[in-house]
Amino acid sequence: MPMVDIDWLKEHVEVPSDLTYEQLAKDLVRVGLEEEEIHASQVTGPIVVGYVVDATPEPQKNGKTINWCHVDVGPAYNAVDENGKKVPRGIICGAPNMAAGEKVVVTLPGAVLPGDFRIEPRKTYGHVSDGMCASERELGLGDSHEGIILLRDYGFTPQEYKALKPGDDAMHLLHLDQPILEINITPDRGYAFSYRGVAREYHHSTGAKFVDPVTELNKRAPAAPAAESGVSSDIEVIVDDNNPIHGVTGCDRYVARAIHGFDPTNHTPNWMRRRLIRAGMRSISLAVDVTNYVMLDLGQPMHAYDLDKIEGPIVVRRAAEGEKLTTLDGKEHDLSVEDLLITDSPDGKRGSRILGIAGVMGGLYGEVTADTKNILLEAAHFDSVSIARSARRHKIPSEASRRFERGVDTQLQPAAAQMAAELLTKFGNGEPSGHPTDVNTTMYRRPIPFKATEVARVAGLDVDVNRISDILTDVGCRVAGGGNGEFSVSAPTWRPDLNEPCDLVEEVARLVGYDEIPVTVPPAPVKGTVGLTPDQRRQRWVADTLAEYGMVESLSYPFVGDEDFKAFSYDPAVIKPVSVEIANPLAGDRPYLRRDVLPTLATTVQRNLRRGLEDIRLYEIGHVYLWDPNAPAIPALPGGVRPSDEQLAALDAGLPDQPLHVAGLLTGNAVDSGWLGDRRAVDWSDAGEAVRRVCDRLGARYELRQPAAQDVPAQWHPGRAAQIVAGEQVVGMVGELHPRVNEALGLPAHSAAFELNLTALFGTLDGKPVQAKPIATFPPVKQDLAFTVDQSVTAAQLEAVVREAAGANLESIELFDVFTGEQVGEGKKSLAFAVTFRSPSKTLSAEDSEAIRKAIVDKAEVIGAQLRA
Repeated sequence: MPMVDIDWLKEHVEVPSDLTYEQLAKDLVRVGLEEEEIHASQVTGPIVVGYVVDATPEPQKNGKTINWCHVDVGPAYNAVDENGKKVPRGIICGAPNMAAGEKVVVTLPGAVLPGDFRIEPRKTYGHVSDGMCASERELGLGDSHEGIILLRDYGFTPQEYKALKPGDDAMHLLHLDQPILEINITPDRGYAFSYRGVAREYHHSTGAKFVDPVTELNKRAPAAPAAESGVSSDIEVIVDDNNPIHGVTGCDRYVARAIHGFDPTNHTPNWMRRRLIRAGMRSISLAVDVTNYVMLDLGQPMHAYDLDKIEGPIVVRRAAEGEKLTTLDGKEHDLSVEDLLITDSPDGKRGSRILGIAGVMGGLYGEVTADTKNILLEAAHFDSVSIARSARRHKIPSEASRRFERGVDTQLQPAAAQMAAELLTKFGNGEPSGHPTDVNTTMYRRPIPFKATEVARVAGLDVDVNRISDILTDVGCRVAGGGNGEFSVSAPTWRPDLNEPCDLVEEVARLVGYDEIPVTVPPAPVKGTVGLTPDQRRQRWVADTLAEYGMVESLSYPFVGDEDFKAFSYDPAVIKPVSVEIANPLAGDRPYLRRDVLPTLATTVQRNLRRGLEDIRLYEIGHVYLWDPNAPAIPALPGGVRPSDEQLAALDAGLPDQPLHVAGLLTGNAVDSGWLGDRRAVDWSDAGEAVRRVCDRLGARYELRQPAAQDVPAQWHPGRAAQIVAGEQVVGMVGELHPRVNEALGLPAHSAAFELNLTALFGTLDGKPVQAKPIATFPPVKQDLAFTVDQSVTAAQLEAVVREAAGANLESIELFDVFTGEQVGEGKKSLAFAVTFRSPSKTLSAEDSEAIRKAIVDKAEVIGAQLRA
């Protein structure tokens, strides 16, 4: 995000002499430029100007030569000798440019430099160094570490340099004590990525006088020679876009201007270097620094080429299939036919050599170097969609692309070229050409018909018509009409976001003040469905039920890959063709969308285990994505227009099914009540209880069926897992994970889990109101019934028999014991139920209870169950 320096801002707008960064942030927030952070200086003093009295070279055994120096740092900081007199400090300095008579920057003991580097007296090379002469890199002012800062080379005028005295505060001199404001810019306001734009917004907020620098620059900028004049421009430029995106030409303005006789040995002035560094940019060379400075000041990205290496004409074109480019960062890129390129024409082959990706990054050829004497400046306007796509496609976002993709002023290019030319003339001794090239095919924007009443209708603000006109004029619009409250508004070229009446309403509301918009509670609709849908309510019931059971909800990214398939024993050849593959995944090793929630939930459990937790009870409610290989292809829809109903239907038909699932995973101890209490490890029954509670809360009719071992999915334990069946449809699995899965994931043995297809389960519910039963006033009769049955008989089957036999007199039944052993015989098991009988119409006598009991026993014999004595 942009950095705002008050010292730079005041070149374009009047600011109070006592303006603080805190107040500046408040002023900008008022007009929608949000404060991100006020960055304080990382350097603390004392850091002062020092005068080198003497510098004695001392060769060392390691071949290095150091300088033993005495540096006058002023009366307040000089050392005291044995006689109590102030004397220069002794400092060791290994910089090759150290010399007597220089004025340098001295960091004294007690100073702290970036990286928490503290300056203290220290003995080295046989001397006590009582301070340090600093370089740019040590102070955070740049990357240079070839020598210390010599103030005579640091951009001061002769008079300013002469006035520097030993002991002067170098922190203030170099702006090391100044904070800087970082602001947040919304994507529709790219003009605020410049001091020109921020100054304009400060004017809107405070009423301070604003002077647009572009106005004066345009007055000084020479016009491009007319074709009929017979005067040739600096270089021929051709825009040949044979593949425009959405029919929009990739470049509708290109200004090129030559600078001759440039001296590449000249350095960037101190004030410019300091501003660039405070803006977060590296100082590279005078030519590059000037283009960056113009971009930050005016908002126009620029590029500088070595004119002697360029062969005209320059051609702006789309890339051809198979073309490649090595950019300035040294990386080779395979170009797309959508990439817009800047090319030149060596050997008369038009557009054959690529100079860079337009508006994104330059290539290795044609860049300015330490030998460049003639420069070609480029200031162009590129289509925002083309630049945004290229920057993202090649993963090389740049300061230029950030501005182009948000929209750059289409009339700014000549002024930007003029400003850069003036700076290169002043500081690089160059001679600017008076015959720039200006290829201009920009179109005038249509006026916006605007009714003043829209402000009240849309924003609820009661604003006078004249004030509306004044506000729109102040933001740069040309406003015509208005006699009857209807205007014809032409938006300024630097505001590509102003296209509709609602955009103008937003501008009026922004500058009147969002805090002036009245707060109105919208009335509740009286027709139609309000509140949660039935399935939304049920989803909340599921979450509440699991939370009440002691489980914690977790959210995970729905991305899976080969590691997850392997851990859960999925066959990649089977699951990949039916999984949704992401074209540009966040993580390269997880390019698929999940078909089950458990694999992604397991990664969260893994993370908790690695952090030392053992007793984990997590659940997640989320969608899964089931790809149908036979589904119709998803159509490519046009951007910027609403698709037709047929196109939307085709889109829906090609999308994967996305049912809602809930999954849970439990590890460690299910019960742990302390060193004197009970302790029990998690097993399949804990997951089964969670499923039971969920289904009971929903009122679902379900049963658990244990499939044959060969039919159990590979991730589940074949003897300790069951299908959850509702309405004769399998809606999930519950049980223990396979030991192989536990080992692959690093989970404890017997980790229990469940996964339910909630979309399918909700579909089995009839949604009818539950009929409440009257509360019985008669006493209950409680009994325990234990039956011996074959191993093949399930508890659910026997429970159904008991319910049928007892009829209306059965109030509750609960399985409380399952026993196998020699006492019940081989191939047998004992199932014990706690039952409660209660009649709705009378008190049950002993004879009544015995009759119910006998009916149950007789009915149980049908499935081979025998009542145990």
